[in-house]
Amino acid sequence: MTTTTSSHDVISSDRVEGTNVYNAAGEKLGSIDDLMIDKISGQVRYAVMEFGGFLGMGTDRYPIPWSMLKYDTSQDGYVVNLDKATLESAPRYATDNVPDYDDEYSLTVNKYYGMP
Repeated sequence: MTTTTSSHDVISSDRVEGTNVYNAAGEKLGSIDDLMIDKISGQVRYAVMEFGGFLGMGTDRYPIPWSMLKYDTSQDGYVVNLDKATLESAPRYATDNVPDYDDEYSLTVNKYYGMP
């Protein structure tokens, strides 16, 4: 597989996974572990960010509505308008306990972040 730097507007999900996420102050919050995609519309609903833990152990997963993340070319990562304290109280789950992402769970996540 050849990896090249590109300025295209479309990116493969495997290149998004592992991308750093920063807050507006430029502090690294974590990195994207997974994308949750709506099966019907094909739109990305959530970026699941790894946050906490050490060397991947004890790391929780935090679903963040995709529309909250903005790509910043100067940081080569995504920026979200959240501070660490807000994120620490956000809905999360352990790697081995992935929720169903049903309507109830999505409502909980969206309500926490003030999304419709």
